[in-house]
Amino acid sequence: MSALARDRILAKLRQNAPSTANALPDVAAWYAGHRPAETAADKARRFRHFIEQAHAEVHAVTPGNWTQTLHAVLKARAIDRLLVAEGTPHGDAALDDLPPHGIDCSVYDMAIEAWKTEMFEATPASLTGARAAIAETGTLILWPDALEPRLMSLVPPVHIVLLDATRIHNTFFEAMTAEGWKDGLPTNALLISGPSKTADIQQTLAYGAHGPKELIVLLIETTEAAQ
Repeated sequence: MSALARDRILAKLRQNAPSTANALPDVAAWYAGHRPAETAADKARRFRHFIEQAHAEVHAVTPGNWTQTLHAVLKARAIDRLLVAEGTPHGDAALDDLPPHGIDCSVYDMAIEAWKTEMFEATPASLTGARAAIAETGTLILWPDALEPRLMSLVPPVHIVLLDATRIHNTFFEAMTAEGWKDGLPTNALLISGPSKTADIQQTLAYGAHGPKELIVLLIETTEAAQ
């Protein structure tokens, strides 16, 4: 494009530009009326309803028994190996509690190039933590980092997520504002609403084509959330 043609185009754009910008919509006010405040129990019930509709499995647990439930979930599937994130509270708890009961816990402690075959072919399940969740859509929010990389929730056929019910937000907007997303995001901020699925041209759903076949949520409920 010549300089003359470019200048002509820019001049036309400036000529037709509005003199004033339209006022931005008040998003916060819309959401305030869209979804009134809910109790922790209401949010937990609504989150569970919608994520179960998306073929996830949810188990109500407590801070004191979630590793026992995790063990039962793995044994029910004849899984004796679990990938965990050493250095996280939930990963360290699994490393302490599961091996004595026959579950081999491997850790993500090296570059993926060094153990790609093991990761893709010999890791049946993984455990990650959820940063938060969204009740309105039954969605988990994961923020992968160096301790708990993205591949932990993408590759193993069974993905198990530990979620504190007090971290469930009403809406996506509430999650973004309460979690301070404007102040910084990880390289991958993950929104997960069920196991991996895809559909062909005839709209036949298939699960596990591009990720985990099963999504299992261990929902740590407070006394209020359990009522």
